[in-house]
Amino acid sequence: MKKVKAIIERASDGNYSVYMDADNIGYLITGTGTSAEEAIKCFEGGYNDMKAFYAKKGLAFEELDFVYKYDMASFLSYYSKNFSLAGLSRLTGINQGQLSHYMTGHRKPSHMTIMKMQNSIHEFAGELSHVSFV
Repeated sequence: MKKVKAIIERASDGNYSVYMDADNIGYLITGTGTSAEEAIKCFEGGYNDMKAFYAKKGLAFEELDFVYKYDMASFLSYYSKNFSLAGLSRLTGINQGQLSHYMTGHRKPSHMTIMKMQNSIHEFAGELSHVSFV
């Protein structure tokens, strides 16, 4: 199955969108919503609808495996149920107020800040992958 990037972004109007980052596929899927989660559900529903359409028409359908890539606002919105801004601040060293500005779209993080946050989260995820319970 071909891996394709699905980009999740927060628009200037506060809504979210998801789109495929692939030019060599015979179809295009997009999704929008008032939250990152809603936009992802819309996107995945569109993919399933396209698959059903191809089947109905008797056409060959190239199945895809999506790798989701988030802008900072979308990541913070989508994972806010799992991470508090205070917790992310402790984890990344980025001020909680600054994280709040990124989540609402009032400010955009620099590339260096994005990499700092991504590396901190990946390091934390690596630590969690070694946790065992007795």
